[in-house]
Amino acid sequence: MGKAMRMRALFGGIGVMLAALAVDVLAATEIRSVRLWRAPDNTRLVFDLSGPVQHSVFTLAAPNRIVIDVNGAQLATRLDQLSLSNTPITGVRSAQRSPTDLRLVLDLSAGVTPKSFTLAPNQQYGHRLVVDLFDQAAGAAPGAPKTPQVQQPVNSAPPVASAPGSAPAKLPPVPGGKRDIVIAIDAGHGGEDPGALGPGKKLYEKHVTLAISKELQRQINAERGFRGELVRTGDYFIPLRKRTEIARKKGADLFVSIHADAAPSSRAFGASVYALSDRGATSETARWLADSENQSDLIGGAGSVSLDDKDRVLAGVLLDLSMTASLSSSLNVGQQVLSKMGYITPLHKRRVEQAGFMVLKSPDIPSILVETGFISNPNEASKLSTVGHQQALARSITAGVRQFFQQNPPPGTYIAWLRDNGKIAPGPRVHVVSSGESLALIAQRYQVSLASLRSANQLRNDTIKVGQTLNIPATALAAQP
Repeated sequence: MGKAMRMRALFGGIGVMLAALAVDVLAATEIRSVRLWRAPDNTRLVFDLSGPVQHSVFTLAAPNRIVIDVNGAQLATRLDQLSLSNTPITGVRSAQRSPTDLRLVLDLSAGVTPKSFTLAPNQQYGHRLVVDLFDQAAGAAPGAPKTPQVQQPVNSAPPVASAPGSAPAKLPPVPGGKRDIVIAIDAGHGGEDPGALGPGKKLYEKHVTLAISKELQRQINAERGFRGELVRTGDYFIPLRKRTEIARKKGADLFVSIHADAAPSSRAFGASVYALSDRGATSETARWLADSENQSDLIGGAGSVSLDDKDRVLAGVLLDLSMTASLSSSLNVGQQVLSKMGYITPLHKRRVEQAGFMVLKSPDIPSILVETGFISNPNEASKLSTVGHQQALARSITAGVRQFFQQNPPPGTYIAWLRDNGKIAPGPRVHVVSSGESLALIAQRYQVSLASLRSANQLRNDTIKVGQTLNIPATALAAQP
């Protein structure tokens, strides 16, 4: 009898263990799908999850492999349907090491540097595990196997913008001193970050912005003396700060970021142009849009850059001087673009707005963000999806950029040579007043007298307002009154 009781107790214990194991299996997070994005210098894998997970990533050599251990997860999708062409990944394998521990192995054709992080749900997606594989330079030896480290979800605080450590990599002048003016064209969002969605979630902002950007590049390249450079050439994600780094490496004279955002109300309509504000947003719409754009940098898992090795006083002075000049040019070119856009589409605001967009925080390159319309508005979404309207928007942006640089050509450019040799009329110049400027400083900058500046703008005194547009007379500097 005692033996029978012991047997029943043993089987009962096994039953409890099996039941507990079944509960663990049922509680495991599922990997429901896998998506892959290829960028020029990296490959991104995104695992869509039914819940949060902990994970570790490490590398193995001979042959090159990436191992991803996901705790508390089970694979609920196929891996053999991923398109691996043009990537360093030659195969993806999986093994369920226990009912709740999953191992994924990426077979590689070349060494890569991995980076991984998790993302919390947003409006478009649920929980995600993101693994970025950064290409290594040709001939570089792959790194030694790394000790696995558990990766925690990234902090949800937006990264802090950093000051640049050097001047922009302006392109050297061509023989004869007539280089092109370089326009960096940034198609907003991309890859894992779709941006705003149109009605019915069938139109993605990332596709609209890339189409407009490519058309804008084509039109700018058709202008002699100008060259358009795309920051993003395909459907992949680039962190916000890296976008300006790419523009700087291309020697950009101007950074233009193209967007087609959404608003809480589907009745919001009209195009807008933004420049950076050092004092925050100038309207509730600007503030809302800026927050929305800046949060997308979390998708890149970006962090801040330390400035502890810099002389902060000197860095602050240089940064302030550079930012003031860059912001002034940004407001001026923005006003030119906005006025041209007004001919082909309704405007949300008739002056350049200012907000804290992360992508505009380049103190050495004039930068504007163009909202081509509200994709959340059914009528505007319909127009934004058409080639004809995309071409018209690109024409208006090109016209504004061309007019600004004909009036303010960088030294050593073909456009500056044309102006200096009387081959193009300088045309009327305008200036958009930014914070901290006075009428006297503006007169000094453009080498005109205070009296002529007052007369050209019918001013009774020297009082001016931020955002005000001033006409700059074409008279030589006269004696100051």
